[in-house]
Amino acid sequence: MIAHVRGGGIYGDAWHRAGWKTTKHNTWKDGIAVAEWLVANGYTTPGRLSVYGGSAGGIFVGRAITERPDLFASAVIGVGNTDSLRSETRANGAGNIPEYGTFTREDEFRGLLAMSPYANVKPGTKYPAVMFEHGVNDSRVDVWMTLKTGTRLAAATTSGKPVLMRLEYDAGHGPGATREQAQSRTADRYAFFLWQAGIPAYQMAAGR
Repeated sequence: MIAHVRGGGIYGDAWHRAGWKTTKHNTWKDGIAVAEWLVANGYTTPGRLSVYGGSAGGIFVGRAITERPDLFASAVIGVGNTDSLRSETRANGAGNIPEYGTFTREDEFRGLLAMSPYANVKPGTKYPAVMFEHGVNDSRVDVWMTLKTGTRLAAATTSGKPVLMRLEYDAGHGPGATREQAQSRTADRYAFFLWQAGIPAYQMAAGR
């Protein structure tokens, strides 16, 4: 299922502006509402529910699992912008200020703090299993965002579930990837979801 949450452009400019800067919280809250609906209507359970988002979608996924870690079995964040407060200091960061806001304005700083997955990781929390995907040569979203967020999440979680980093040293943000790279990435992503959902054929062999 694809959740067309506020902040996206599929329903026009008003829908986009309902999930940007200081209203960005609507993005992950819409995603959480979709997940709750799926569970309430019997389509899945929190023990099998997974969520994926990439690039700016890393904000959506990162904040969904940090606000409602009990709702998901696993998550994958691809080339995710997961440190919103530091985002504009990057080489590619200034161009994102019209979308995310700037820390030089108090109201927008508070919006950035609220939307940052990194800033909202809480020690001693049972987080779902998470896999971060990133191309080390990414010039749009720097790989250090994945490294610092993944490291902080791994140190904070008490669930015993894995926090993995799938790094590609000959890849970037995604465009330009070979067919083999894209297929391998997709296969690993869904194998991770099926593993964490408890599907027997995707469980590790005994002793491994």
